[in-house]
Amino acid sequence: MGRHVLRRLLQMIPVFLGTTFLIFFMVYALGDPVAALFGDKAPDPATAARIRKDLDLDEPLWRQYAHYMGQVFTGHFGTAFDGRPVTELMAEAFPITLRLTVVAVLFETALGLTLGVATALGRGRGLDSSVLLLTLVVVSVPTFVSGSVLQYLIGVKWGWTTPSVAPEAPLDQLLLPGVVLGLVSLAYTTRLTRTSIVENARADYVRTAVAKGLPRRRVVVRHLLRNSLIPVVTFLGTDIGALMGGAIVTERIFNIHGVGYQLYQGILRQNSPTVVGFVTILVIVFLLANLLVDLLYAVLDPRIRYA
Repeated sequence: MGRHVLRRLLQMIPVFLGTTFLIFFMVYALGDPVAALFGDKAPDPATAARIRKDLDLDEPLWRQYAHYMGQVFTGHFGTAFDGRPVTELMAEAFPITLRLTVVAVLFETALGLTLGVATALGRGRGLDSSVLLLTLVVVSVPTFVSGSVLQYLIGVKWGWTTPSVAPEAPLDQLLLPGVVLGLVSLAYTTRLTRTSIVENARADYVRTAVAKGLPRRRVVVRHLLRNSLIPVVTFLGTDIGALMGGAIVTERIFNIHGVGYQLYQGILRQNSPTVVGFVTILVIVFLLANLLVDLLYAVLDPRIRYA
């Protein structure tokens, strides 16, 4: 197991460097950060040249990237155009989005696994058909539509919670945005769990467990569900990074000043250091989540052994 972890960590290095270089290239090479500083007004050539020199934008792109990565490894992600360090923006935004993501993941995991198991065990019955139809509807409805509707009904019309989240983002106010953020993932988790359990229900080890007279609950929980969770865990692991990076719409609807809000503001104002810095952290989150998923495979399925 130790050798496998070390090998996976070494594999993450070129993936991290390649991904961050593509992000850096797309942000800096396809736009002019200096022109964005002046808005609609054309900057004075001498002033623009001085700013480019101060920001190392007059260097070749590969040298700019090398300089940026040197700063990243020392914990410095640059300075936003408003003068604030990007790390300061991260310290404010990431805890909020992390709490929001935890709510969404817990919601989609608990309800998704429950509905998936219930529909798989009652395949072809009314509950199965109803849940499959409902998940199809959830997947088909865009997040900005479902979010706006739930915000109006639950937050405005019925008054069960606040329609917008306070700047400090308390956990109770993040429950509704977390549900909205996790709705589509809930549908996929439910359908993926159902499909995996239906496939494994015909496996030899399940028939053997039933023939030995084991209780139905033990067969389902210890044998069927455990071995059916591998594709579900794979999806949930990659979904963590996707939820943190894809929270732009949800955070805009509920006025949450998290990662999605900062990315939106950075893209809107062409604030390149903010965009590159936040996406770099999201890349690390994706890589660590995938590493955790790989390690969980051996826990869920004893047939898997790493050299």
